[in-house]
Amino acid sequence: MYLLIKRIVAVIPVLAIVAVIVFLLLRLSPGDPAVIIAGDTASAEDIENIRRSLGLDQPLVQQFFQWVWRMLHGDFGNSVFSGMPVSQLILQRAEPTLWLTALTMLFAIVFALPMGIWAAWKAGTWIDRVMTVLSVVAFSLPVFLIGYGLVYGFSTQLGWLPVQGFKSLSEGWSPFIRHLILPVVSGGLIYTALLARMTRATMVEVLGEDYIRTARAKGLLRHRLLLRHALKNAAVPIVTTIGLGVAMLLGGVIVTESVFAIPGIGRLTVDSILRRDYPVIQGIVLVTSMAYVLINLVIDLLYSLFDPRIRY
Repeated sequence: MYLLIKRIVAVIPVLAIVAVIVFLLLRLSPGDPAVIIAGDTASAEDIENIRRSLGLDQPLVQQFFQWVWRMLHGDFGNSVFSGMPVSQLILQRAEPTLWLTALTMLFAIVFALPMGIWAAWKAGTWIDRVMTVLSVVAFSLPVFLIGYGLVYGFSTQLGWLPVQGFKSLSEGWSPFIRHLILPVVSGGLIYTALLARMTRATMVEVLGEDYIRTARAKGLLRHRLLLRHALKNAAVPIVTTIGLGVAMLLGGVIVTESVFAIPGIGRLTVDSILRRDYPVIQGIVLVTSMAYVLINLVIDLLYSLFDPRIRY
């Protein structure tokens, strides 16, 4: 409980700094945001109406506290382009992004951990070298190249999977899975490579410890040695890599969603930037930044489960 309270208290100033930076993104950007939003053909009255609707006609400090007060009540403002509440727009686009992020990370964990553990157990052999080469190649390829290659092979040539789009789980398991296979694989290969290399490096170090050699000398079963002793003691850097992977995925879905035309938050970000819809951009940046902070908080709390010394 003490660790939880300590971590939460430490997060508060980080969230405050994030809020200030996000607020200043609009106010201190080059040019008058109202003029940029209104466009070249807008009249002075139109520009003034936009300034008033965004609260840009008030002192900066007053704008900030009013903005924070609205944020605390879930009011992110309204989209300049559609007039819809920003919170509603983000919620509408959240499902594809959350499913894509979760399944991509699950894909990476399911394949990377066995690869890394097996490569560490067979360190120095041809198995280790093959897995290392595959990891380097997968990590070196950009997401859009993998995505277009998968689309060409499995959609255009074979016709097995849809080229683009997203189907909600409420529409059935089959269309839901079929539309997510290619995006998940294209994004997951890179994080599989990253996590497999980290798992392998950490496990090699742990397997060289004296207590592991003693356990092997006593004839402990291989799977118990690897999973209950070695993997548990190597878990902290692996969990860190998984957490960083989730954070990177949240920021990297823009590419994946653009390649596969998935109507998620990444696609909403691109559309909002092209339309100069500043309230939506501001809301997305704030929500994404808060997600990063919360992910780091969860990672810090998970450390104590694998290493009790961190609790004190």
